[in-house]
Amino acid sequence: MRDISVILKSVWKSLFVFSAISVIAVSTVNAQDAKEGRTLFKAKCSSCHALDAKLIGPALTGVSDRHDEAWLLKWIPNSAGLIASGDAAAVKVFNENNKVAMTSFPELDETKVKDILQYIKEGEPKAATPPGGAVAAKDESTSGLSIAGIVAIVVLAIVILVILGRASKLLERLILLKQGIEIEEDVPLKVGVRKMFKNKKFVMFFILCLIIALGSWGWMGMWNTGVHTGYQPVQPIKFSHELHAGINQIDCQYCHNGAFKSKNATIPSLNVCMNCHKAVQARDKYDGEISPEIKKIYNALGYDPETQKYDEGKAKPMEWVRVHNLPDFAYFNHSQHVVVAEDAIRKAKGLQPTEPVCFACHGPVNTMEEIYQYSPLTMKWCINCHKETDISGQKNNAFYAKVIEAHEKIKKGEKITPALLGGLECGKCHY
Repeated sequence: MRDISVILKSVWKSLFVFSAISVIAVSTVNAQDAKEGRTLFKAKCSSCHALDAKLIGPALTGVSDRHDEAWLLKWIPNSAGLIASGDAAAVKVFNENNKVAMTSFPELDETKVKDILQYIKEGEPKAATPPGGAVAAKDESTSGLSIAGIVAIVVLAIVILVILGRASKLLERLILLKQGIEIEEDVPLKVGVRKMFKNKKFVMFFILCLIIALGSWGWMGMWNTGVHTGYQPVQPIKFSHELHAGINQIDCQYCHNGAFKSKNATIPSLNVCMNCHKAVQARDKYDGEISPEIKKIYNALGYDPETQKYDEGKAKPMEWVRVHNLPDFAYFNHSQHVVVAEDAIRKAKGLQPTEPVCFACHGPVNTMEEIYQYSPLTMKWCINCHKETDISGQKNNAFYAKVIEAHEKIKKGEKITPALLGGLECGKCHY
């Protein structure tokens, strides 16, 4: 014990520095301000401004360098009021933009304005896509936390060994002093790597830490096998949910109308897209040409935008890549969740009245440039939701009314059949 304490005494600083670096390496810091600012910018500012191009208003990149932050905090929420007050900078900007006043945003408080400015400063995030089209998982907090826990255990073990070594050394000195034996202070021992690994106790401790680290890494690898959180395949058309569901606020049911009346949410046909894109062609962004992504819709339908006629001979199906995959043995009914249990799910997940119930599983799709798998969709994840969701307040729901009716009949000793509890539904047997 005394030998190992001497060894650790000379290397403890290095070990603690290494541990601290490890903890920092596995920790992730999320810039929530810029993320929130991006959402606000898309919703409030993008109709008139772009980061690097002049639209109705000027390009905003570098706006924090051109104007003081305190001034921007007044200008963005209420530009008209600042101009009316006679502020020199406000009047100058107003005149430079052909005396077109910017829309006022009284709902933007100081924090939200700072979030927007932070997004403008950082710019659009660049997400690296690895080969195969899938992106890294959006939420790696579980594995990161596990690695940090392992490092913490190793650090704690080192601290305990150092304390025990010092305590042992102190007790030994006290005993010798009591016996009248003088002890000279130990000269710091310079220990090389080879000599450290000749110490059996140190080798045993090192192997133990290695086994714990490798075991935890292997366990996490097996635990996450088949979990595709963050899966984002490349689609044949770069459909932006952020643009359609976020900025344009198109209701989810307009495209995915099956989610509220059947087991499957359904992928909308391209004819649904044509309801808008027969007229909306985004020519202003492509020098008078039709958007390349909208052209893909036309080509798939055999549609000629000049004659506005369809040629069925040129039509071909659009091969979308499925994002959310459940095992064949897992039965999930969309309508039962988003209609029958909508109120309960909203309460359990803390959704706002303006947010669709779809967000509970699919995440904030109104902020996703391209859709990805937000939730793990594992058995544990589903079971935890079923354990936590309170359905006791669903008295006015037809499904739970049938359950209450059945219980009342059981109490009276009356006949109960599966049909009373929905046993005639096709989905009970036919997947």
